[in-house]
Amino acid sequence: MKSVPSISVTYAQKGTSAAANELGMRPMQERAYQKRGEQYLLIKSPPASGKSRALMFIALDKLQNQGLKQAIIVVPEKSIGSSFHNEPLSKYGFFADWVVEPKWNLCNAPGSEGGKVNSVKAFLDGDSKVLVCTHATFRFAVDKFGVEAFDNCLLAVDEFHHVSASPDNKLGAHLGDFISRGKTHIVAMTGSYFRGDAEAVLHPEDEGKFDTVTYTYYEQLNGYEYLKQLDIGYYFYTGRYSDEILQVLDPNEKTIIHIPNVNSRESTKDKIREVEHILEELGDWQGTDPDTGFQLVKTAEGKVLKIADLVDDDAAKRDRVSTSLKDPAQKNNRDHVDIIIALGMAKEGFDWIWCEHALTVGYRSSLTEIVQIIGRATRDAPNKRKARFTNLIAEPDAAEDAVVEAVNDTLKAIAASLLMEQVLAPRFEFKPKRPDSQPSEGYDYGEDGYQHDKPNIGFNEETGKIQMEINGLVEPKSKEAQRICQDDLNEVITAFVQDKDSVERGMFDEELVPEELTQVRMGKIIKDKYPELDDDDQEAVRQHAVAALNLIQKAKENIIDTGDGAPTANTALIDGVRKYAMDVKSLDIDLIDRINPFGEAYAILAKTMSEERLKRIKEVIEAKKVSMSLEEARELAKRALKFKNEKGRLPSLTAADPWEKRMAEGVAFLQRKAKEDQADA
Repeated sequence: MKSVPSISVTYAQKGTSAAANELGMRPMQERAYQKRGEQYLLIKSPPASGKSRALMFIALDKLQNQGLKQAIIVVPEKSIGSSFHNEPLSKYGFFADWVVEPKWNLCNAPGSEGGKVNSVKAFLDGDSKVLVCTHATFRFAVDKFGVEAFDNCLLAVDEFHHVSASPDNKLGAHLGDFISRGKTHIVAMTGSYFRGDAEAVLHPEDEGKFDTVTYTYYEQLNGYEYLKQLDIGYYFYTGRYSDEILQVLDPNEKTIIHIPNVNSRESTKDKIREVEHILEELGDWQGTDPDTGFQLVKTAEGKVLKIADLVDDDAAKRDRVSTSLKDPAQKNNRDHVDIIIALGMAKEGFDWIWCEHALTVGYRSSLTEIVQIIGRATRDAPNKRKARFTNLIAEPDAAEDAVVEAVNDTLKAIAASLLMEQVLAPRFEFKPKRPDSQPSEGYDYGEDGYQHDKPNIGFNEETGKIQMEINGLVEPKSKEAQRICQDDLNEVITAFVQDKDSVERGMFDEELVPEELTQVRMGKIIKDKYPELDDDDQEAVRQHAVAALNLIQKAKENIIDTGDGAPTANTALIDGVRKYAMDVKSLDIDLIDRINPFGEAYAILAKTMSEERLKRIKEVIEAKKVSMSLEEARELAKRALKFKNEKGRLPSLTAADPWEKRMAEGVAFLQRKAKEDQADA
């Protein structure tokens, strides 16, 4: 078995995630219910945290106590409609039960979209309270009947990341119209609030109207009773993936294998044969279970594996297997199935609590899809101590025509890994260090306690937050900048790690000055993403995002060896951050800006890939290297002006400090360009 985790996070097993209050609400649901009076509510919460039930509590209150007429639950695909089946909430202390009449769960209804759209109108004209339908049915209904038909209704949109501010996204356009009209309530729910296409989910002016409830992966996993450790990593292979799959697939772990999309480099273009090959690698085929449709395979050790094939094109066979997986009588039976092989299925909303390993073959273009797949393995279940996600990726082949595409896929996989580190870590709360700074209640500042003469690092175990004091940190002033720094740093970091030029330079440019990425590149991304913020607030967001990204990279360097060959990050990442802070004389923003955000990712890549292939990637990237663009020179010149204001002089081309020298080169580049333009005039 080979595994090189890019991150391994250990959690506290506090058991609080599933603990219910007197109304039967788990912590995330209670937090969301406290905001039930808001007209527009966005719930950001990981898979398995109970978003569906949180919505039930809020919807019932809006219908019974806030005067709304009806609630419409909108889901991306029919299978997710089952998440909103009847629930006897009063049994656990709530004031009402959740009831959906069978005819108003349109996800279960036979027939065409046209018939379902008419059913939406019949529902709106009647007295029933709750309807469940797909995004598609809802879009067609709004097209046909207009936004005004839904006045005084609650619209709850599940898997909200499917929405986009793009003019081509009908659901996004409809929601914009509903918000403009202002006569509906909207609850939006998502486990991963970013899209793979980097398109904004909502226009900023619409997003600003939403009150946000955030429940982090860290809070969710830290509050589990059984699951203690989650590993995320990638493994590069040569040849056919099915020949090497047993390098990363342990037949004794409950596993979901997502085989590659038929259009990807990793695909052999014969998905049926790929499944057969995986079965052959695992052992001897023993036939098909007549009751479930699962494939039976006997391993070399004599164990008979039950394998669910969701790739088969025979709809009758696939539906039988899918029905067997959903059998409610088997939900708590660990031995029901051992391995699930899927292509497009078993992602969003798929609930198999026993899954210990999500193994994905081939790069996935959408970060959202990766988060959803990882969510399949992060359910809590008895005796399930560890879970892992592995991305199996084809190494770039020197002889391959598509080597540039292969390099791009590799860098994108690294970007996804960096983002997942942010998603899984405790949340940061950054504060400027001042002479009058005081400790905050609920934070543990380590063995020596709070120190008034230097920056401190505190950890709040209850909220899962790391508080860090940093010299020279700019604080956000406006409400919007404060919201971004508090709730949306992961969205900023997503945009940064998806910026291909940044990743390439950060990993393979030996002459790189880190500030070119942390100040110039990140600064431009924030300017483009939040043009409505003033310069000071843009700088505050930049500093907070860079600090969150780079401090996790520094914490990751503190790896301890467990003795079994698999490196594991030490407890809860906080120790790693503390160790880094103790190793430096003073924690200030200039020091954090001098860290290459991709340096640690390169170290991991070097462990997982052959030297020859690594060299080939470097050559591909070096071949298209541009010394400096006009846009970059302008950004450097702006930083040079700030340098002059602080130091009383312009940066020098002969400076020993590489960042000062690079700013001076930016100024010189603009001066040369101005002279050339004059000469041409």
